Amino acid sequence: MAQRTQGSGRRVVVIDGARTPFIKAQGRPGPFSPVDLAVAAGQALMLRQPEAMAAVEEVILGCGAPTSEAPNTARVAALRIGLGEDIPAFSVQRNCGSGMQSIDTGYKYIADGRADVILAGGTDALSHAPLELKSETAEWLADLRSAKSPQRLKVAAEFRPRMAEPVVSLIRGLTDDVVDLGMGETAEVLAHEWQITREAADTYALGSHNRLARVQDEGWLEEEVVTLFSPDGKVYDRDDGVRPNTSMDKLASLDAAFEPPHGQVTPGNSSQVTDGAAWLILASEEAAEKLGAEPLGVIEDSEWAALDPKRMGLGPVLASTPVLTRHGLSLDDLDLWEINEAFAAQVLACLAAWQDKAFCKDRLGLDSALGAIKRDKLNIDGGAISLGHPVGASGTRIVLHALNALKRTGGKRAIATECIGGGQGGAMLVSSL
Repeated sequence: MAQRTQGSGRRVVVIDGARTPFIKAQGRPGPFSPVDLAVAAGQALMLRQPEAMAAVEEVILGCGAPTSEAPNTARVAALRIGLGEDIPAFSVQRNCGSGMQSIDTGYKYIADGRADVILAGGTDALSHAPLELKSETAEWLADLRSAKSPQRLKVAAEFRPRMAEPVVSLIRGLTDDVVDLGMGETAEVLAHEWQITREAADTYALGSHNRLARVQDEGWLEEEVVTLFSPDGKVYDRDDGVRPNTSMDKLASLDAAFEPPHGQVTPGNSSQVTDGAAWLILASEEAAEKLGAEPLGVIEDSEWAALDPKRMGLGPVLASTPVLTRHGLSLDDLDLWEINEAFAAQVLACLAAWQDKAFCKDRLGLDSALGAIKRDKLNIDGGAISLGHPVGASGTRIVLHALNALKRTGGKRAIATECIGGGQGGAMLVSSL
């Protein structure tokens, strides 16, 4: 079910972190590529941590949908940020867990003594997901290229208008190839199995928007979010997917997105298609002291789990529970939880699973139900429903925000966790200093 990934060596701290605003897709390529976003967040972070910049030994970047112009997104971004040509960089891909995978890899490298300072993060510009040719069209083009001159007119005449219609790679990428279900359809599976009502999902979604609107108004994200300037001079200084004026009536008016007409999952209670990037500077405690840094907090543990792809949304339960068990913690012992809001129904199903005795016994190996997470500890500043979910960046964002939220609230420990397309889950235990 799960794979233990707890570090066994040196203590690993997070010196600092930054992210871009998350910008919702507008049905066309956005103003920034995945590399552009990573560079903007990285340069801002390095400007305020110049000593750490000089000490970075490796760059690891998660990216769920790299572009053909920069297949190793990490290396291109590292060079454009201004890190030296002698600094190795590599990209990682674990779907929605890519940004957390980069942190986990850096964390283990440092814990095991292979490095002292690593820049780890995630990026994605889902608005730049390419349009693809249909197989039929590709075959026609191949025939046209290989045809001899006398036959080319005949082959050209075989073109049909339907062949010009592209395949949207984002839709294909968000469909599980093994079970042939879109990610939204897997949320419908959980909504049915755990009896999550449409009203409950919409209520949760409304809370996500209200919480993000509040934290933006209070200015609590200013240290976390850096300002972007597009080539045409437009300023992006906050996550723009938030809808502070939405209501239960507005959410209830939306049609089911994946299983019409009676499905529970709608655009209003799902994460948004978004562009964004985030970085963390990881270091050994000794290296941070030498740099004179005041770290945000500590990476204490991590875990990856796998399950039926049809129920991928329960990944946070399977990944987080072993972490709790190893450290002798209950759900209540955590001051904050960041569960990536892929879908409201998916988050609510996770909460229900932890309260179900049979599930906890059969799937988690526990003697009883683990209990309930108090809502005032869960995603206290909103989540992907209001912020958006740039696949490769979200894992980094929730770890960064968990640490910032602990600092703001005076909390001690938090878990950042997410479901992962393909039937996986990731979890990271962090603590304040």
